[in-house]
Amino acid sequence: MASSPLKLRHMPKYGELARLLLKHRNLTAVDDEEAAADAGRLVDELQSMGPTYVKLGQLLSSRVDLLPEAYTEALSRLQDRVEPLAEGEGRRIVEEELGVRVSTAFSRFDEEPLAAASLAQVHRAAMRDGRPVAVKVQRPGIRRRIVEDMDVISELAEVLEERWPIAGRMGLAGAVAEFRQSLMAELDYGREAQNLVAFGEMLSGFHRLVVPEPIADFSTSRVLTMTFVSGRNLSGIGPLGLLEVDGGPLADELFQAYLDQIFVHGLFHADPHPGNVLLTDDGRLGLIDLGMVARVAPQLQDALLRLLVAASEGRGAEAAEALERLGEPVEGYERESLSRRVSELVVRTTGANLGQLQMGRELGELARIAAESGLRTPPELTLVGKALLNLDDVARHLDDRFEPAAAVRERLAHIMRHQMLASASPASLVSAALDAKEFAEQLPGRMNKVLDALASGTFTLNVEGVDESEIVRGVQKLANRGAAGIVIAALVLSAGLFGTSSRGPRLLGESAFTIVFLGLAALVALWVIIGTIRSDLPQHRRRRSS
Repeated sequence: MASSPLKLRHMPKYGELARLLLKHRNLTAVDDEEAAADAGRLVDELQSMGPTYVKLGQLLSSRVDLLPEAYTEALSRLQDRVEPLAEGEGRRIVEEELGVRVSTAFSRFDEEPLAAASLAQVHRAAMRDGRPVAVKVQRPGIRRRIVEDMDVISELAEVLEERWPIAGRMGLAGAVAEFRQSLMAELDYGREAQNLVAFGEMLSGFHRLVVPEPIADFSTSRVLTMTFVSGRNLSGIGPLGLLEVDGGPLADELFQAYLDQIFVHGLFHADPHPGNVLLTDDGRLGLIDLGMVARVAPQLQDALLRLLVAASEGRGAEAAEALERLGEPVEGYERESLSRRVSELVVRTTGANLGQLQMGRELGELARIAAESGLRTPPELTLVGKALLNLDDVARHLDDRFEPAAAVRERLAHIMRHQMLASASPASLVSAALDAKEFAEQLPGRMNKVLDALASGTFTLNVEGVDESEIVRGVQKLANRGAAGIVIAALVLSAGLFGTSSRGPRLLGESAFTIVFLGLAALVALWVIIGTIRSDLPQHRRRRSS
């Protein structure tokens, strides 16, 4: 019997967490009024338990596949605000981390922070050359506390997954491990500085959006100095304050940028709520607090794109198939229930008014249906859904006539064109050529084995009613098509090699030899297809008539 991962020194914290779980164990069995009241109590309790649990609650607010709507809405309002550090403490940490006096590094440093949260607080300052900057200072001892809290949560998750079947179906231990990795990454300001650089490059083509730039020489893993973006939080601006703002173009560009982050770059800001978006003094949108980011692998990008396209165009069956490809079936998986419920949701949302549609909420509902049908979906699905849902709120705050679903559909067409062009890049041609080269190298050996077996009389087929002449014709067709495949592979390989060279004549920006060899490969492929149709179709008809 495996030893328990529980540790004696953590018993008091196990008890605290267990009491929380037991107190709210029936959250799916209460009516709306009771759910709202219980969700409020849960938010208060998480707030009192400290920063790790505040972050856990904020993460759970995206898991609409696990929690009822009353709880996810309450958790999404969970505020991460605490009392600032004692006066002078922020200055002390900055001097300790940078190794110089604040008066030497900065011409100005405000002792009172602009904002204070459970993990860090932000001070306004100015560089010696006069540039205004923001200095993010990590709270002392917070990393050690979070590591200890995460040890407790991880150990308890392992026990629950072993002894509680539903925890295993949810992949609780894996979800906790991902949360731990995300939280530790958020504590590394060197990584957040890299995020700022990456997002600055990704958003360079979006002129209505701005992100701070890190000041590398004045940043460490616990202190992040970045250019100051002057503006007001959208969450604090009322309708009257937005009367002179042209919100529609701002909302549209924000949506375009986030869809590009998800489906083109595979790296997106996972927490774009109105409090993390500024309306700058020059009328742009500033994106701040980029510590929480998520990555989407290329294969997952394609699967998510298929799901969004199918859902946005009202194709329920295709949406269900795309959702199934995204997920992992667990015990008791009900494919028919998934297909029926997804189709019903897609038909219902497609028939709604465009202005009422929320793509983020629809993705969340799809994740919930998948979970209830026994399909475990990747956490990226709910993170994308939560990001889009937050963007819905930001966009409607800027312009109540903005239609998020229409913006999503318009941008998805652009993204699909981008991916098709990317798939025809020289790099992808070389990759395809290498695959074709491997196929061409292995095919002759395999063909020789088949032909040797036929010549020696050791080739056998476990079928009834063997027609020797049909077998010979089949082998001839296989040899012909194999030879054609080798020729096509050689032509594609040649095209890829010429495509990576800067020498030789050019045509339409590409090597003329690349275009010629690809054209020849297409002609050979067309010849094979025509030959296949001409030879196989009559045989198929004869078999059907016999």
